[in-house]
Amino acid sequence: MRIAVDAMGGDFAPHAIVEGALMALRSCPDIDRLYLVGDEAAIQAEVARCGGGSERLDIRHATEVIGMAESAAASVRRKRDSSINRAMDLLKAGEANAVFAAGNTGAAVASATLKLRTLEKVRRPGIAIALPTPADKPVVLIDAGATPDCSPEILMQFAIMGAAYSRTILGQADPLVGLMSVGSEEAKGNVLSKETYEHLENAPVRFKGNVEGHDIFEGDVDVVVCDGFTGNVILKTSESAAHAISRWLKKELTRNPLRLLGALLLSGGLRTLKNKTSKQSYGGAPLLGVNGICIIGHGSSNALSTQNGILQAVRAVQCHLNETILEGMRQCASPVKDTI
Repeated sequence: MRIAVDAMGGDFAPHAIVEGALMALRSCPDIDRLYLVGDEAAIQAEVARCGGGSERLDIRHATEVIGMAESAAASVRRKRDSSINRAMDLLKAGEANAVFAAGNTGAAVASATLKLRTLEKVRRPGIAIALPTPADKPVVLIDAGATPDCSPEILMQFAIMGAAYSRTILGQADPLVGLMSVGSEEAKGNVLSKETYEHLENAPVRFKGNVEGHDIFEGDVDVVVCDGFTGNVILKTSESAAHAISRWLKKELTRNPLRLLGALLLSGGLRTLKNKTSKQSYGGAPLLGVNGICIIGHGSSNALSTQNGILQAVRAVQCHLNETILEGMRQCASPVKDTI
């Protein structure tokens, strides 16, 4: 197993990325080689700070970095020697089995799409985010930002890919798929959702029908399908709400000594809840539909989330995720036409 890591991507790179990569390398003997791609001097300094490298570690120099605020597609084409491009090159050439990147999400999507292309029949890639639910099983939200504008056919493909991810990686034997809309009734929604509903009724997935925003965290469905614009708004709103609730809860529980005592008694449960809702525990989200395993980490990834993102990449390769997606795509009754 060989994993390529964009060591320069993210708010805390290369410090957190290198540390997390070394943690993954030490904890996972299945990784035969781990490539750290980026500024060689900076990476070597971080490796030394973390206690030294390993014979399984390989540093690949790249002279450029795509910043978090840079235009995605334009930067990928202009900065050909960027760390994200060189990491994708390793995957394209077969030197790596998967890529982990926590930098500019748009750049990671653009680089993967341009260099790796998409799987057979797949028109657009989608980011699959695993969100926690009270049912002790995560729900997959796809797309979380890779493809803002979608056709019904593309959303149908997202359903197939999301179900494959839920089944292969998350262990849901027969994932139930819901379509994000403004009401549960079939007639509710805009033109896109109504047309997509018809496609999903004939798709090779177990389709429940429309779901609303409040259904996402109930655990009644395993996959929620939407366009990338809607999905990204849902994701960022959810993250913001969780952060705000955490701050409010801390403020109220420390308002007086009696509440503080109650908080101490609840500390175990609160800690468990925090761990379940932490993005660090998931590490990253797969970019489904490209011809290679790509895990995209959060821009604020720390060492722990980097480690978990790399381990998720290992699992995706071992479970033959892309092969499962291809099987689902080949079950489509007819070739998919791109209408956008």
